[in-house]
Amino acid sequence: MFRIVKRLIHWTGKYRKRIYIGFVYAFFHSIFTAIPIMLAAKGLSAVLDDFHGAAVLQAQDIWFLLGAMVLAVLGRYIFSYLRAKTQESVGYEATADERIRLGDIMKRVSLGFFSKNNIGELSAAATTDLSFLEMYAMNMVNTVVNGYITVIVLILFLAFYSPLAGIVALAGVLLSALFLHLLEKQSRKNAPVHQKAQDDMVESSIEYLRGMQIVKTFKQEGVSIAGIQKAYRDSKKINIKIELEYMPFNCLHLFSLKAASIVIVAVAALLTFNGSMDLPTMLMLDMFSFMLFGSVETMNNAAHVLEVIDATLDKLEHIEHAEIIDKNGKDIALKNADIEFQNVTFSYDKTPVLRNISFSIPQGSTTAIVGPSGSGKTTICNLIARFYDIDSGKVLVGGENVRDMTCDSLLRNISMVFQKVYLFHDTIENNIRFGNPNASQEEVIAAAKKARCHDFIMALPDGYQTVIGEGGSTLSGGEKQRISIARAILKNADIVILDEATASIDPENEHLIQQAISELTVGKTVIVIAHRLATIEHADQILVVDNGQIVQKGTHGQLIRQEGIYRKFINIREQAEGWSIA
Repeated sequence: MFRIVKRLIHWTGKYRKRIYIGFVYAFFHSIFTAIPIMLAAKGLSAVLDDFHGAAVLQAQDIWFLLGAMVLAVLGRYIFSYLRAKTQESVGYEATADERIRLGDIMKRVSLGFFSKNNIGELSAAATTDLSFLEMYAMNMVNTVVNGYITVIVLILFLAFYSPLAGIVALAGVLLSALFLHLLEKQSRKNAPVHQKAQDDMVESSIEYLRGMQIVKTFKQEGVSIAGIQKAYRDSKKINIKIELEYMPFNCLHLFSLKAASIVIVAVAALLTFNGSMDLPTMLMLDMFSFMLFGSVETMNNAAHVLEVIDATLDKLEHIEHAEIIDKNGKDIALKNADIEFQNVTFSYDKTPVLRNISFSIPQGSTTAIVGPSGSGKTTICNLIARFYDIDSGKVLVGGENVRDMTCDSLLRNISMVFQKVYLFHDTIENNIRFGNPNASQEEVIAAAKKARCHDFIMALPDGYQTVIGEGGSTLSGGEKQRISIARAILKNADIVILDEATASIDPENEHLIQQAISELTVGKTVIVIAHRLATIEHADQILVVDNGQIVQKGTHGQLIRQEGIYRKFINIREQAEGWSIA
């Protein structure tokens, strides 16, 4: 247990000094806990002496004992308050810092990190796991460390009056510690299983909620709920199994403490019977025996909770040690917006995606990328933004190798508009301002007008202050797309990447979005992934990608006269766009 407590204290970082100060307060709290019992024994002794005529009980003696008792109780609660004030908030503060730290790490890792790691586990780490630490971290430190401080102080007081009773109490604590150690070993085996059950529940719940639309569409409520029911059943079975395995050790731990209490009473009675101890001292030892082990009795629960905390810290450590993609990057200001790929090769894990490709995109030009699905078009755009690191070659932006730059200094020069738009559960104004947090309301409105979304925003009940659903669920696809373009316009980056921005939009919205894109791309270096002829035929150059390689390069006029993928692609698009109902 102390290993995990030590690790937990180390995790609190800059707050650990307050925890150590709390231990000092706990020590004095323990002393003031023992003093009233001693005063009660002294008072009883004075009453008995007065009764037997050995000494007269004076009024000042009564007032002295009463005053000392009040001061002892007051001291106990003062130090209890100081300890709580010093230690209890540490868990909340350290957890808040950890959440910010995780957020910073997750935005600076490669996107491959999210494909290699289970989203349910990452979500649980940032939510339920950290909430668990928030609630129980300092509680466990208090239970274990302060609990043992209290019992040691009380044993020392006990041993002062009866060394034999002190030895019995120490033996009970040591025997209890042995059973707690066995319980801890069992917990160490169960903690990962318990953690996995928790993660499975989170993942199943997220998947069930995200897929609700598909579930209802295909009338598969029974099939879809089977996964979440299994996760909940497994969690129930695992928790019951864990409790049953802990029961013997819990009982033995408590039995050793209760048995020690009984033996202390017996020792005190025997010593009193033999005349080695007076009655008030015997009664004092009896009172000590009943409250002596209260601080360590609850440690059976702490053993399991600490192992869960240990597993949680392992998970957080795994995330914290994730490779930061720009850890050696520098904040570089770009002199231009040229883009160049030099013999770039890239693989997702061990699956080759791009093979030794080279091309250049001059500043202020428009480049269209076309090709079959899965050919590597989106990957090229992701590598420009350094969402992933390449296997070999160079990606140059503004003449600088993207590996030499921090992600922030690179991405401040790039705006991206995706086919699948994500909007935050916030006001429309704040969603647009996401492109430039320092923008004024007038600048937000100007960007919205350029993106052709001002009119529909003003028709909403609260205008720009309308709160939209998570992911933009309360808006149509075209409306979401135009807001994302407004966001990009507000950012005003020199490089604009459009990834299938009009692929799934109806003709009416497409016309508005094309106007918005024209506002966005004026004077910019533009890379566009598209399949519509109107979007690509006026590009300064077209890159045709197939099977991870650039197989054709040129303008629309040049490529349409060549045999190859591009001409076949255009013929297919013309046939698809020229269909009619017989």
